[in-house]
Amino acid sequence: MKIKLRCTAKPQSFLCLARFLGSALPFALPVVGLTLLFLSAGAQERRGTVPQTPQSLDLIVGKSLLVDSIHPMERVSVGLGGFAEATAVSPSEVLLSGKAPGETSLIIWQDDGSKLYYDVAVRPSRFLAENRVALADRQLKEELPGQNIQLSLEDDTFFLRGRVKDMTSAERAYSIASTLGKAVNLLYVDIPQPEAQILLKVKFASVDRNISRQIGVNLFSTGAANTLGSISTGQFNPPGLTMPTGANPAAVTLSDALNVFLFRPDLDLGATIKLLESRGLLEVLAEPNVMAQNGKPASFVAGGEFPYPVVQGSTGAGGAAVTIQFREFGVRLNFIPTITPRGSISLRVAPEVSALDFTHGLTVNGFSVPAITVRKLDTAVELNEGQSFAIGGLLDNRVTDSLEKVPFLGDLPILGKFFQSKSRTKENTELLVIVTPELVRPIPQGAPLPQLKYTIPFMDPNTPADMTTPGKDTATFVPPSSIPVETLLKSLQAESVNADQSRPIAAPLAPMVSPAADPKR
Repeated sequence: MKIKLRCTAKPQSFLCLARFLGSALPFALPVVGLTLLFLSAGAQERRGTVPQTPQSLDLIVGKSLLVDSIHPMERVSVGLGGFAEATAVSPSEVLLSGKAPGETSLIIWQDDGSKLYYDVAVRPSRFLAENRVALADRQLKEELPGQNIQLSLEDDTFFLRGRVKDMTSAERAYSIASTLGKAVNLLYVDIPQPEAQILLKVKFASVDRNISRQIGVNLFSTGAANTLGSISTGQFNPPGLTMPTGANPAAVTLSDALNVFLFRPDLDLGATIKLLESRGLLEVLAEPNVMAQNGKPASFVAGGEFPYPVVQGSTGAGGAAVTIQFREFGVRLNFIPTITPRGSISLRVAPEVSALDFTHGLTVNGFSVPAITVRKLDTAVELNEGQSFAIGGLLDNRVTDSLEKVPFLGDLPILGKFFQSKSRTKENTELLVIVTPELVRPIPQGAPLPQLKYTIPFMDPNTPADMTTPGKDTATFVPPSSIPVETLLKSLQAESVNADQSRPIAAPLAPMVSPAADPKR
């Protein structure tokens, strides 16, 4: 459709314009309405009908940054105020300050109805962490001078690196680093020197002496003065008298003829006389020597085991079951040496000397079970290398006197001695135990070894060459100068387990990683 308008006269220009608008107005109204509709949709889109992608903002605790806005701002909001704080400094600027490590969001409303979205990440202050690391590093240099130790911070975790001379230094460095928070021990430790070897010399000397004297008389008659009988104090075994029966005359049974036996057949009168004096002597000298590492238990046994019966509960048939068990005897030495910080040697020592004693034994179900004489002690002493201690001593004197007599007859002058029996025993025991510790070192390679002197030489060996492992001269092993601290802890733990098999000891080891610290520290 075309609209034509012709107007040639200038004074008629306003009239021509009026005619034009009047003719085009019915057609222009729909076009204007569509234009306004599109403008309204664009304005709604600008007002945030379609959300914007949040922008990222990085902050450090204790620092601030400015956020600009093209249009003046109407309102500002922070998601979690504990991590960040927003302050409007002008209509188009916001000051955002970090307060604590964490994440939050920032939303800004502008006066044209649009919004600005921000994701805010607040990170810890490196200055505070580095300052704490510097303080801890200074403590490490003061407490452990001359040792190569580095302390670094990575993602809220403190790492210990470097090399120390011993486990004590590693534990002290780890304790200092743990005060900062979560710490990981990556230190290397110098290979420790071998533990000191301690030789314990024990001298166990004992002397037992005894003297006994026994006097007694037993009288018996097989028909003297037509009398059968005997007189005895009962202290020593009297003879047994059997009365005559029919054609069998009286008989005498001697269970112990004692020392002197007298009998007059013409008088049918006899006597057994006990006149005995005995002396006994027992000397024991045991010198066991045992070597052990510092702090490790050691044991030494030289002797044997003897069997003895043990009666168990009765069986179903009514009898008792007898089993055989064994008991050690001989020379035994148990001790634990420990070198103190003063340089002295602390000893926990328990020597023992035992022997079989058949004199005081007994017989059970046909088994001869000996008794055991035991001399032992258990004590703890402290002394320097090469010094000696008499850790035990005993002096025991005993006198046993026994007198038995027949009443009235034993009180008669002179003749009363025949109706008495007397026994006297004197015993003397002396015991001395001496210990001497020494620090020793291995015999150098190629040096002559200690030898025993044999009374009778052995046969010459059939194989003249020494039985050695081939290639031992070519095998080389160079130990490292340092190892990780956890490797050394494992080796110490293995040694502790081996020691626990001999004595019940548990040594707690320090943890490798400390518990996580509070993020606000």
